[in-house]
Amino acid sequence: MSANPLLYEKGLPSFDKIKAEHIVPAVTAVLASANAKFDELEGRLSHPPFVPSWDSLMGPLDEIDHEVFRVWSPVGHLMGVMNSDDLRKAYETMQPGVVTFGLKTSQSRKIYDALMKIKAGSEWNKLSRPRQRIIERNILSMKLSGVGLDGQNKERYNEIAQELAALKTKFSNNGLDSTKSWSMTLIVREEMDGLPSHVFASSSQEHNRATKSLESTPEKGPWRFTQDAPSYLPFMEFSKRRELREKMYRARIAIASTGEFDNSPIIEKILKLKYEQSKLLGFSTFAEQSLAMKMAGSVAAVDKLLEELLTASWESGKKEHSELEIFAANRGFSEKLLEWDIPFYAERLKEERYQYSEDELRPYFPIPKVLDGMFALVSKIFGVRVESTDGKAPVWHPDVRYFTVFDETTKQPIAGFYLDPFARPGLKRAGAWMDDCINRRRSGSSLELPVAHLICNGTPPVGGKPGLMGFDEVHTLFHEFGHGLQHMLTVIDDAGASGINGVEWDAVELASQFMENWLYHAPVLRSISGHVDNNAPLPDEYIEKILAARNYRSASIMLRQLHLGLTDMELHHRYSVGGSETPHEVFNRIAKRTSVLPPRPENRFLCAFGHIFAGGYSAGYYSYKWAEVLSADAFAAFEESGLDKEQSLKETGLRYRQTILALGGGEHPMEVFKKFRGREPSTKALLRHSGLTA
Repeated sequence: MSANPLLYEKGLPSFDKIKAEHIVPAVTAVLASANAKFDELEGRLSHPPFVPSWDSLMGPLDEIDHEVFRVWSPVGHLMGVMNSDDLRKAYETMQPGVVTFGLKTSQSRKIYDALMKIKAGSEWNKLSRPRQRIIERNILSMKLSGVGLDGQNKERYNEIAQELAALKTKFSNNGLDSTKSWSMTLIVREEMDGLPSHVFASSSQEHNRATKSLESTPEKGPWRFTQDAPSYLPFMEFSKRRELREKMYRARIAIASTGEFDNSPIIEKILKLKYEQSKLLGFSTFAEQSLAMKMAGSVAAVDKLLEELLTASWESGKKEHSELEIFAANRGFSEKLLEWDIPFYAERLKEERYQYSEDELRPYFPIPKVLDGMFALVSKIFGVRVESTDGKAPVWHPDVRYFTVFDETTKQPIAGFYLDPFARPGLKRAGAWMDDCINRRRSGSSLELPVAHLICNGTPPVGGKPGLMGFDEVHTLFHEFGHGLQHMLTVIDDAGASGINGVEWDAVELASQFMENWLYHAPVLRSISGHVDNNAPLPDEYIEKILAARNYRSASIMLRQLHLGLTDMELHHRYSVGGSETPHEVFNRIAKRTSVLPPRPENRFLCAFGHIFAGGYSAGYYSYKWAEVLSADAFAAFEESGLDKEQSLKETGLRYRQTILALGGGEHPMEVFKKFRGREPSTKALLRHSGLTA
């Protein structure tokens, strides 16, 4: 075993030992080794006795990929959850080498020709469908990576790839730094009017964390607020001080849009480079390039879905806004309802209409209880058991937990996952995500079991009590656990198609959004709730109110997602860099079709829209809605079989596990869906679940 913790042979990464100074030597060493092995493999392809086959070609390629993944993946993970200047510097030093290696392997004509020979050869029909899919997707991926380019075109493609990688990292870092650089400290008790007790406690704790002092108390302050979701959202929903809500909102829409952290020029550069890249590959736009590997297949198919949902939700969205205006006026609000007023009055209307507040629910959802209930649910429907194995896995922060998943039938471990549940201002990027730590893969007689990272930015514990979850945070946890289940319950032994690997991007949210539906089934709500003081389950009256409120402002929520999806597609398909509009003007133009409230000209939300500029959702943000159609239709199968009929529930759950969760990228998602549902998907269930049809 090497003294460098990144150069481990197998098992879990040594997250407790990895430091920034380990990155450059470890990545340098692994790239040297991987390059040498790849060169040797290419050399063998040139000798006539060599016959390309799954074993002779794909096996060695998988070993090389795995060698690099094993070192580089923990580095990328730590960039997201424990960011620091030293870590960034090391990452940015080695990123060009990793990108260069990726380009070298994806642009190898010898490998490409060998893959084409396998596809055309006698072995092809003997390969399993997952292995055929891996080869087919490798061929397509190599085409999209410039394998067919020569000379100056290839040189330029590679320059673009390097520049895009660096720009995406810079975009993400700017967002983190800009968020970290802004705070609002309140010292006058009246400025806290309307805020719940847990916000007093968390903002006091945040002040003491930032100042490294014990100066603040929840009762007397000072109270510090940031742009991190657990701080921002409750303030916007509960603060009675309109001028402070406006201050928070204006800071929100200006994240990473000014000074040294300004992402506006980066957005223009990214869009320009992506367009140039797509033209080099023979596509008219980057959207067409992106959709070549997605389930939707064409811009026209995406447009059709988004327009169908827009038509279904627009009138309801206008009605919801009008209701909010009338409600605010009846409460004595005489001014025009603006962006910083909507969360506040929407929460007040919800309280009046359904007779409860989100803050009342929070004590019923301590995170240990929510986890126990969620694990009991998946045990019941999927036949797996989740056990805490804290202390048996190295972690990157004391808040992180580790769990092992067992099959109920065999009683054997089949997977594991890390859970990093709480926000860490300045260290952890915003949002929530699932990522692969270890992929299920068989190498010889050895089978590596899958391990997932489940990352959230929930409200941290305060005052010695466990973290109390808002209902939206419970949603997020269920969502990410759904992703995790697809990664962990795969039965595919080839890493290229196990878990979510090889699943078309616009289908990958199916399993995550599917899990959210269970939060509107009364027995599940009871099982995941237990008051922090006495473990009393959520009273029936609250359950009835939550179910009644399920579709509260659902059209407004739908319109917001459609705004983002349409903007993404516009920027990557119809927008001209250097033309008459800026990206921000495109964002505001589309808002006129999707937002009842006219857009604010100074809104710079795009500067923090990491999904499409730093993540994997470029020309793919529509995927949330595309997959939501699939997930709602999948859940409808459980509704049809009877959510409270134990035997049929288990049968449907087993079918879902054996198809959606087990097959991963081993088959096309449409074929997998039809195996589960018996037909192609329909939008009917989504519109019904959203309250937009009967």
